[in-house]
Amino acid sequence: MKANSPFFSNPDQNLIFIKNLVLVLEQAIRYLSFGTFGLFIYQLGYASDPDKIRITSGIFDVILFLLGLVIIGRDLVSGKSLKDKRTIFELIVAVLLILSALIRWRAFGDLSEDALIVSRKYLFVNILVILIFIQELGKFSLLVNKLKLSPSLVFILSFMILILIGAALLSLPRSTTAGISFIDALFTSTSAVCVTGLAVLDTSKAFTPFGQIIIMTLFQIGGLGMMTFTTFFGFFFKGSLSIENTLFLRDYINENNVGEITATLIKIIVFTLLVELFSAILIYVWTDDALFSSSGQKWFFASFHAISAFCNAGFSTLSSGLYEPGFRELYNMHLVVAITIILGGIGFPVFINYYNYFFRVIKGAFRAKVYGEAYKHTPRVTNINTRLVMYTTGALLIVGFVAYWYFEQDYTLKGLSPYGKFVTAFFGSVTPRTAGFNTVDMTALSVPTVLIYLILMWIGASPGSTGGGLKTSTFAVAVLNTWSIASGRTRVEIFGRQITAETLRKAFAVIALSFLTIGFGVFLVTIFNPELALIDVAFEIFSAFGTVGLSLGITPKLTTASKLVVSFVMFLGRVGTLTILVAITRKVTEQRYKLPEETVFIT
Repeated sequence: MKANSPFFSNPDQNLIFIKNLVLVLEQAIRYLSFGTFGLFIYQLGYASDPDKIRITSGIFDVILFLLGLVIIGRDLVSGKSLKDKRTIFELIVAVLLILSALIRWRAFGDLSEDALIVSRKYLFVNILVILIFIQELGKFSLLVNKLKLSPSLVFILSFMILILIGAALLSLPRSTTAGISFIDALFTSTSAVCVTGLAVLDTSKAFTPFGQIIIMTLFQIGGLGMMTFTTFFGFFFKGSLSIENTLFLRDYINENNVGEITATLIKIIVFTLLVELFSAILIYVWTDDALFSSSGQKWFFASFHAISAFCNAGFSTLSSGLYEPGFRELYNMHLVVAITIILGGIGFPVFINYYNYFFRVIKGAFRAKVYGEAYKHTPRVTNINTRLVMYTTGALLIVGFVAYWYFEQDYTLKGLSPYGKFVTAFFGSVTPRTAGFNTVDMTALSVPTVLIYLILMWIGASPGSTGGGLKTSTFAVAVLNTWSIASGRTRVEIFGRQITAETLRKAFAVIALSFLTIGFGVFLVTIFNPELALIDVAFEIFSAFGTVGLSLGITPKLTTASKLVVSFVMFLGRVGTLTILVAITRKVTEQRYKLPEETVFIT
């Protein structure tokens, strides 16, 4: 329908009508795509029940047919040109959906053929359904700014919604080998979304490949952040972001330059996929073929552990983690996992910072070489945050390595080759920094190592990374402030810069809240599980808050109440205690007054 259509005498009324109709059709496409995807997942979850598949497949085909018709109607009503490649592609997809629905309907009407077999025949249709769902979900995420909620609250709600969806998916019959309680499904989903790795069930035995794929998807999305993940696909399919979307996304990816937000978002996704891809290839190469029944199983193992390592999730498809017999001496593979963990935990702002610096250097050198231009000096673009993160991360890795090497000589390092000791000690300094993988028997660690692990788990990864915990920069700022006070200085200065008072206040607020959260968690778990040793409980809670995933073996022994406590601590450790406090408290207006100052005795 065109604007000059005689449907209304006034052309403006025609435009308004067309605009409203297109909006209605867009919403219909969105909800129909959500419906087809939901039924698709439901069928996968109940794949062992042909009767349920036959009933839901009939509904699925009707919705699929309507989805194709509505897409065609939307493109015709909106007046899109048939010369546009995007329009042609959408119309082809719509026709395929309609034809597939008709063919599937006829196939499922034949009761002589098993419904599950018919469903698996149409893999192409299932792929289309998934792609359309991702497209509409991405577009829908771009509307979140219209809710008029603070970015902090949206960030928290996105994690809560993803956790509940994950728990529902893990509760499906086909996700597990012998069923699962909702509490265990909720705990596992929380652990995956919050990239922790604590597990009340053996991931390799309790969950089917379908369930393991769900877990892998949850920690992939949880590692990147729900809003970052969906907004990327919204931009990918829509082709642009509005100013409102750009401003709303700024806080999620730690990019102050509004003009660079879209480019930064793309860099984050590309960096993530490239690191995970190369990590998966190297894990595949440095893992023995004899440990797997097929090449496909080996590729799944490599992909699962590459994504889990980059997201600092700590989940493994092996019952004993990387300490599993046959895997515990694959030291090259352990190094790949350790480096992937570091890249995921270093933080996206650091990667963007170094990317911009090296891009300028390479670009200047290229133009000087090819075009004969005078080489222009590139100033150091690494800001104070990047330098603090790099120095702190390096210091923690060195301290962790030396401490592990020294204290574990007669324990977990005993009997290993020199190269094995080096890799194990290095891995042991990396994994408590929110990773959660283990290449040794955790219950065999010496007491000093366990205590050092508590500190490393508490500090955690870096801001803007896939990990949790206190964060390296927060710890560094607190140490610098303490040193400044002790040396009688009135300011905190580092690298030729002065750290703002607001940063100092936030750092100590986060530290105070972390101690309150950990202390309260330990207190509650000791009440609900009084038979557990205090050191084991403390290790569990520190691990949960740091989203580490390491355990001294008590996770399966937790009561229902303790599981809920640990789940909540994992959630707080991932989203941030200060983030939650900011989201639920009302913003105070600017204080245009100043009260008289008075000293309070501290020491």
